Amino acid sequence: MDLLVYIERGGIIVNILIVMNIIGFTIMLWKSFVFYLANRNIDKVSNEIVDELKNKTNHQIAQIQSTIALKVSNIESGLNTIKIIASLSPLIGLLGTVIGILNSFDSISHLGLGDPTVFSSGISIALITTVAGLVVAIPHYIGYNYFIAALDKLEIKLEKVVLDKIK
Repeated sequence: MDLLVYIERGGIIVNILIVMNIIGFTIMLWKSFVFYLANRNIDKVSNEIVDELKNKTNHQIAQIQSTIALKVSNIESGLNTIKIIASLSPLIGLLGTVIGILNSFDSISHLGLGDPTVFSSGISIALITTVAGLVVAIPHYIGYNYFIAALDKLEIKLEKVVLDKIK
């Protein structure tokens, strides 16, 4: 079958999942660019942190870490949306599954079991929305975990560079 036929048969649930997918991949593309720039300009960012710390007389580790955490939190913005999409899309797919099965039972109760095509449409919707929910969730879950690991690595690298510049 054609992809557009599946999307049409999936109804509003699949359309919602497509919108979530577009939003999530847009954020992941944007975050890829942000992470690339942050890694490329780590010396510039570390110099900004060192300049902020020069205004303060006492360079305690906690103070350095909080300044770095503030810089990193700016880079981190948007990742929660990816996490929400990864968490919600299987649930929305499951909602479509329940709606499809409900439609199947509704058709059976009105027309009986004599013709299997009566309830196959609802089962088809159920399976399409389940697949769509998982297709959206899996790459967002992988992307979120990748970005969190990259963020941790960036924070450690930034802390090392700043400590080297202060000493």
